[in-house]
Amino acid sequence: MPTLGDFQQTARKLRGRVRRVATLSTKLTPQEMELMVTASKNDGRALGEWAREVLLRECRREHADFDLICEVVGLQLLLMNVLAPMARGERITAEQFQGIVKSVQTAKVKAAREMLSRRHQPKEE
Repeated sequence: MPTLGDFQQTARKLRGRVRRVATLSTKLTPQEMELMVTASKNDGRALGEWAREVLLRECRREHADFDLICEVVGLQLLLMNVLAPMARGERITAEQFQGIVKSVQTAKVKAAREMLSRRHQPKEE
């Protein structure tokens, strides 16, 4: 089994990036292959390039829609912070609302990362 060091020794610079020297393969059903080909075409990329990006993104736990996830989490935080006082019969001032908005803007990225991290942890039975 090749080691990381084997690949690093073989890798050289190639047009501004390190040369790719390792190959990864897997077997797919015809339906799985069709899904992958369609997804790569929809993304405007060659199948191998698209598959590499998807695999690397998953390894890094990056999410293509992370910005969208942050905004959804931000809306959730805003609603919770605005509706909680209202549910208790309290009113919030314009200044309090602006403070909540600032707080949400500051906290939403961290909250989104924490939410995604919890979803990737193994579930206890």
